[in-house]
Amino acid sequence: MTSTLTVSAELHTEVTLFYARHMRAMDEGRVQDWTADFAEDGVFETNARLDPQIGRAAIANGAGAAAQKLLTDNVLRRHCLTTLDIRHGLDEVIHASSYAIIVRTPPGGPTAVEFLCTCDDELIHVNEQLLIRRRSVKRDDLVFTPTGGQ
Repeated sequence: MTSTLTVSAELHTEVTLFYARHMRAMDEGRVQDWTADFAEDGVFETNARLDPQIGRAAIANGAGAAAQKLLTDNVLRRHCLTTLDIRHGLDEVIHASSYAIIVRTPPGGPTAVEFLCTCDDELIHVNEQLLIRRRSVKRDDLVFTPTGGQ
């Protein structure tokens, strides 16, 4: 359960700068830099996959495969984070929730929104560095399941 206490300007700035660097690393194909932002035993789960990736090595494998596919297809992808909400949790955990707009540009364009998702992270400080302990990504296009009669 998260707290409704306001975070300090310093923490807000630290988290905002963390995400700016983190997302650019993936967008620029620097998978090792991106993966290094996860705790050694970090978890990455998404409604786009049945099973979560557990541990930095598993997360690196998944991210590396995605980055390689973009490189092979010569596609640029950008993660644009918005509506960042930062809250203190229990045991020094920082909860950060945001919307991520994923933009895709194939060779020659056009640039288009690929999908929109909600990103909920649990961040921890380890040796004065922020790390992602758990990331949960929910793609909007996969949230709703069809129901009869609609």
